[in-house]
Amino acid sequence: MRPLSPVHLAPFYSGPFHFPANAAGRRAVRGYEGRVRILLSILLVLLLVPSWSGPKRLDLLGRTARIESTRVALDPDDPARRRVGKLYWLGGVQLSSPDRTFGGFSAMQVQGDRFTLLSDGGNIVRFAMDTYGRVRDPHFAELPDGPGNGWQKSDRDSESLTADPANGDVWVGFERANAIWRYDSSLTRVLGHVAPPAMHRWNDNGGPETMVRTTDGGMIVIAETSKGPRGKGRAALRFVGDPVSHPRSGFRFGYLPPEGYDPSDATLLPDGRLLILNRRFALPFDFAAKLTIVDQRKIRPGAMVRGREIATLAAPLLHDNYEGVAVTREGRDTIIWIVSDDNQFVLERTLLLKFKLEPGA
Repeated sequence: MRPLSPVHLAPFYSGPFHFPANAAGRRAVRGYEGRVRILLSILLVLLLVPSWSGPKRLDLLGRTARIESTRVALDPDDPARRRVGKLYWLGGVQLSSPDRTFGGFSAMQVQGDRFTLLSDGGNIVRFAMDTYGRVRDPHFAELPDGPGNGWQKSDRDSESLTADPANGDVWVGFERANAIWRYDSSLTRVLGHVAPPAMHRWNDNGGPETMVRTTDGGMIVIAETSKGPRGKGRAALRFVGDPVSHPRSGFRFGYLPPEGYDPSDATLLPDGRLLILNRRFALPFDFAAKLTIVDQRKIRPGAMVRGREIATLAAPLLHDNYEGVAVTREGRDTIIWIVSDDNQFVLERTLLLKFKLEPGA
């Protein structure tokens, strides 16, 4: 805005005042002068106070959805390699988009050839993918509501996702708010939400990173960094029923991840065991991931459970900030999908990997 010139100020002040001789006139003039000073003060404030420079508005995906996929090798130095631990490599792609908000995926749902990726800013990406890794029918959207007013990324720090196989309802875990929100199957309508008392003291940036709907209708939630019983492992909860409806029904236990790793997601295997994705970051800039399996029968009040390691994704193999895992079936085969969170950073990528779990694992 240009500074106001004397011409601009003319309507408010155009020369010296001539004070009337009587008291009433003088009071009227003083009142007029007071109003002029107020108006001038407002103008000066508008001129001198800088514009708003607070937190940037949360970026949302555009409505023109475009996704490109490029096939990747499990081991760039040995393209023929297929096995890692108890996993058999079936292929993988790097996903990208001209939309600069694309990426940051922390949770995933897979149904047949249809994928739903949820970012840590509440953005939703849906698409179908064929057996060659080619993407079709992409759609972009965002969660209809969540903690806070949605202006900042911290209001929509969605880190975990699980669904009811019967009706498709989806639960999303939010860090910072340490809350669980329930949405309909299309992720367009809120059905309820809660901040469970047992999660109140979880770290702001280390809360419900992992959430799994169990076959009996309960829920398992594991914190990313918040400490478990007696200050060991990671805090974990086993809810009896839907935590949105019954936030006080259940018990606490602990999960002990591999040394140096944090749990970043989990899902159920067809036999009911818990498959947990654990992620490690080490300086100067190195990621690794380990998959562990936990027998649910070991999960009891106050127990500390440790998973059995079945695979490690680390250099020289394809490695990144893996944060989402899902399981599907193809005939008799158990398929494991893993997605990475690129943090919208140039040194990271959005990778979508496909493995088969070896028999007997």
